[in-house]
Formats: sequence, C-alpha cells, structure tokens
Amino acid sequence: MFIDEATIRVKAGDGGNGCLAFRREKFVPRGGPSGGDGGKGGDVIMESSERHNTLVHFRFNPEYKAQRGRHGEGSNKTGREGVDVTLKVPVGTIVYDEETGAKIWDFSRPDERIVIAHGGRGGRGNARFATSTHQAPREHEDGRPGEERVFRLELKLLADVGLVGFPNVGKSTLISRISAARPKIADYPFTTLQPNLGVVAVGDQRDEVSFVVADIPGLIEGAHEGAGLGTQFLRHIERTRLLVHLVDVSDASGRPDVVQDVEVILGELDSFGAHLAEKPMLVVASKIDAANKDKLAKLKQYCKKKKLPLFPISAVTGEGIEKLKFALAENVQELRKQNLEQAISAESPRPE
Repeated sequence: MFIDEATIRVKAGDGGNGCLAFRREKFVPRGGPSGGDGGKGGDVIMESSERHNTLVHFRFNPEYKAQRGRHGEGSNKTGREGVDVTLKVPVGTIVYDEETGAKIWDFSRPDERIVIAHGGRGGRGNARFATSTHQAPREHEDGRPGEERVFRLELKLLADVGLVGFPNVGKSTLISRISAARPKIADYPFTTLQPNLGVVAVGDQRDEVSFVVADIPGLIEGAHEGAGLGTQFLRHIERTRLLVHLVDVSDASGRPDVVQDVEVILGELDSFGAHLAEKPMLVVASKIDAANKDKLAKLKQYCKKKKLPLFPISAVTGEGIEKLKFALAENVQELRKQNLEQAISAESPRPE
C-alpha cells in the first residue's frame, strides 16, 4: 500500500519532579537537604531512512509518546532521563505543523535527524535551594511538561526522471523495460494507482550512469483540479530533473489528435504550478509497432516546431528503447552538473 500523506500526534516525555528530602543518618548530625533533581523527559526524533518508501506505518499508528523522566530521590540521586522515540520517514518527506501550516523540515537526504518535540526539563530537588542563610529549604520543583504537537507529513518522491502522459499510453510498460520495476500492466485506463520507482543503469561498470525514474498514474484534463487521480500524484514529479512525455501514436487510445494530447498535458502541468511546465522535457512516441502514420507525422512536425526532442519507441518490440535510455542518461548527467554548479555558486562568498 502506497501512502503519501499522514497526520501524527507526538508527545515528548515530561520531566521528573525534584525530590524533597533531608539526610538523617546516625553520626551525621548536620545532614541537611538531599533531594535530587528529576530526570529530563525523552525527545521525539524524526530521521530519514532509505529503507522506507511510504508513510503507511503512520496511517495506522498515528500517536507517539516518549518516556517521561524519573523523579529525583533522596541522597542527592538524580532521576533517570526518559528514553527518546525515533520515527523513521522516507527520504523526500516534508514535515508541516498542522496548526500553523509552517514547514518544519524537508528530508532531502538519508540519515537526517531532527528533534520534533523536546522533552521537559527535570525539576530541581530541595538540595539545589540550600544557601548559607537558608540551610533547610523545603522548596522543590515539578518537572516541566514535554512538548505535544501535531504534524502533517507529505511525501514527494525523489527521482531524476518523471514519466507523464494520458492513461494507458505505455508508461508502466516502458519503466518495466528500462528498469527492474514490475508495475501492474493492463489494457485499461488507470491501471497504475500509485507511483512506481525504477533504477536505470546505462553503460558498463567503468562509466556507468544510474538514475531513478518515477512512473505516476495517468493524467487527464482537469487533473490540476483533482480530476482522475490529479493532484494526489502530480506533486511526485515536483523534484524530478527531467520529464518524459509519452504520447500514444496508435489508434488504440481513441483520441484522434496527438497534438491536442500533448497540449492538454502541458496545460495541466502549467496549471498545477511548482514550475512543472518549465522542466526540461523529452517527448516519446509510444506504440510505434502499431502506429498510425498520420499521427506520428503530425507529432514529429509539432515537436520540430516546438524544438522538443522526439523518440519513437515500441516497448513491445524494444525498438528505440536503448536510444532513449542513453538520451535520458545524457540529459540527467548534464542537469546534475548544472545543479551542482548552481549550488556551488550559491554557497561561494560574494565579493565585497
């Protein structure tokens, strides 16, 4: 089950209370105050992990509570600290404060850790209040309560390449041919009900290039407003570097105008926002083993006019697949290089 949204409630541990105690032992006539401090409450920690790829474990267990600190004891014994709770989330998870809507953290790399709820401080025992003029204090403090917060988690997949297009244009078949992913494939619309990720490797071991491809459910007109599976999955291509737009050039789709198909999808990407329409794009003419020659010629003319690279393929026969893989690897390498240069220039100090 693929779950990409969840709401959780977390409660950090309360601090232990400080102790009120006096040392009364034989041969110790001036024992004085000996109440120890309470222990600190446990924190709630969130950590990104590559072992997780969905938020399903939060959907069925939405509440988490850290251990409270133990109370202080006599003989100046400090209470034990509460045990922390660590929540594992997939890389690509964004944490929002449910009450304010503010973004708390964006887990973009594995093994990132943040404290999302701090445990309460332990209270001071009466030994802490002793002074030269106040030698038998009876004051002591209760532990502070731990933070209690509600968060909304949203998962956006991290992939280099995103496959987009109308339902049943061959996206799942393509990702099954170029990677080890095995999505459900059938001859009816909306076969894909959840995003699929596949790792593609191109070249030999010495100069191998690998990248991740995301296959999202098919889009239809009005997707940016929620039609079909709509905005539920459009956000999963926000982080991709490159889009691959599949267009069915056979007669099986029942849609006569391939140019209109392209423009509808481009319009949906533009309407959704998040700069999706500005991402680099390759156009793939799928199912050329059963192509309508007029459709293919019209698509070639349109792509030439718009200066969009076009790759005719057949995922059934394998025609054009290798050429497409090498083109994807080349584009991904170039985009990675550009992003690295931009990051370096952004971090470099500006001359005064």
